[in-house]
Amino acid sequence: MPQSSGKSTAHRVDWVDHAKGICIILVVMMHSTLGVELAMGAKGWMADLVEWARPFRMPDFFLISGLFLARRIAAPWRDYLDKKVVHFLYFYVLWMTIQLLFKGYGIYKAEGPLGLAEAYGLAFLEPFGTLWFIYLLPVFFLVTRVTRRVPPLLVFAIAAGLEILPIHTGWIMIDEFAARFVYFFAGYWMAEKIFRFADDMNSLTAAGLISAMVIWGISHTRALQAGFDALPAMGLVLGFAGTLAVVTTGLLLQRFRLGAVFRYLGENSIVVYLAFFVFMASARVTSLRLVPEWGPDMIALVVTAAGVIGPVVLHALTQQTPLKYLFIRPRWARLENLGRLWQGREQDGTFHHPQIR
Repeated sequence: MPQSSGKSTAHRVDWVDHAKGICIILVVMMHSTLGVELAMGAKGWMADLVEWARPFRMPDFFLISGLFLARRIAAPWRDYLDKKVVHFLYFYVLWMTIQLLFKGYGIYKAEGPLGLAEAYGLAFLEPFGTLWFIYLLPVFFLVTRVTRRVPPLLVFAIAAGLEILPIHTGWIMIDEFAARFVYFFAGYWMAEKIFRFADDMNSLTAAGLISAMVIWGISHTRALQAGFDALPAMGLVLGFAGTLAVVTTGLLLQRFRLGAVFRYLGENSIVVYLAFFVFMASARVTSLRLVPEWGPDMIALVVTAAGVIGPVVLHALTQQTPLKYLFIRPRWARLENLGRLWQGREQDGTFHHPQIR
């Protein structure tokens, strides 16, 4: 892989973490704002900001997720499945169960115990709640691995066609795959070009980067005002343009001390993504009960802040406790150890944990 722009280590690239930090804030903001507006039956300027970011909010998250895949794409299958599939499934099942504990009483009251059991079982086939991103990533990793011998231009063309159609079946798995895979695959296939773009943009002065962002921001806003995002293929254009704008913003942030906040959030983006629901929902209920007069915008900002900060604090507090496995996959959940666990059954059908080196 080419050398990256800005400071980096053997494992991290600063502007990538800055960009991921921007992405996770936008995701939490979306869910927080929509939830508050639904509860209050009112909208404010936060709704406009969420809508403005819609064309590129998830595309940039998926594109960045594919950037470093070339390093692992040819790994042995067991290693690949462990790091790219089992890893994410562990967190999905764990946090899906936690989310269902929060929502389960409402489901139980509305549909009874059978409805609750059905909701839990269905969550293994259809992504549950806000966790669809974690559910979909392993699918993208698998599809990209299986198709790596297929001409990449053909894969990209098919993926772009799926995004352009668009496809609306009502099933999150199908709809989001069709809408997002093109960005993930582009991150994988075009990684070298994206890093070269970052290097070129990084050669600009801060004033140059700001000017580029202003030009993009005006163009993006005008396109949305004109309704161009509803035209065939324009959603794809706005998605990729917005993603490059997030990359550019990441490059700009790394030049200022404030950027350290975004970098930290980017480094811990999965922590925020997994746990923000708990803090977001709690902050929303509390704010609506105590200070409804603040209005949808102020409450949405408070809820967003809680959704971003809460998981980071929880992560820090649990690092030296058994609860660290909320965010760190335990060794027993690695594919090789799951296999040993299965092989370690005795004839009476009981399980015995294998020794883990």
